[in-house]
Amino acid sequence: MKVEIDTHTHTLASGHAYNTLNEMAQAAADKGLKGLAITEHAPEMPGTCHLFYFQNLRIVPRKKYGIELLLGTELNIMNARGETDLPDSVLERLDIAIASIHMPCFKDERTIDNVTAAYEKVMEHPYVDIIGHPDDGRVPVDMKRLVKKAKETGTLLEVNNSSLRPEGFRENTKENCLEMVKECKAQGVMIVLGSDSHVDADIAEYPYAEEILRETDFPEELVANVSMEKLKACIKHGKKL
Repeated sequence: MKVEIDTHTHTLASGHAYNTLNEMAQAAADKGLKGLAITEHAPEMPGTCHLFYFQNLRIVPRKKYGIELLLGTELNIMNARGETDLPDSVLERLDIAIASIHMPCFKDERTIDNVTAAYEKVMEHPYVDIIGHPDDGRVPVDMKRLVKKAKETGTLLEVNNSSLRPEGFRENTKENCLEMVKECKAQGVMIVLGSDSHVDADIAEYPYAEEILRETDFPEELVANVSMEKLKACIKHGKKL
């Protein structure tokens, strides 16, 4: 499956990635993409950039090497109430926002009820476009409830290629991702393929994610980032792009 935009990537600014914004944009151009989302980890992730980074994104050109850039964030979901670590005054100015649960940042007990409630609440946020890697068995989720809420709120669910790597640190990701994708297919809910690239070579590389789609015979029309225009129409921020 050919996608036109990778919706989940990180640069040096995230603290544990390896390329500059220019290098990532050049790699996206070399791979024939039309767009690239730069989604740095929000401030509660250890080692990432400060609030000022996100406040200052207005100065960065939205086009480099012929690639349209969507400049955004990967928010940390902090608790079962779905609170995140950037204010609305910043989020409304970004081009795209992913919300994810990361082990160092989620402060409540990681029960299935707490985790599912956290996802449900954050999906109600008007500036949260995508739920990132809801596949980690260490943070269990009720997939039927997750997909149902995604449909109600118009939030995209991510099939994260990095999670599915055999050497990855998240648990039971293939089993969980298969369950989610089957439920998305049944309910007609849109997904995105995200590389979660922390290095330029991984941009728009989805071998493990595509295996999930093949195993489930997932319809291409439910994959939002097969085209730039479709992705923009699907994200909540799209109305301002």
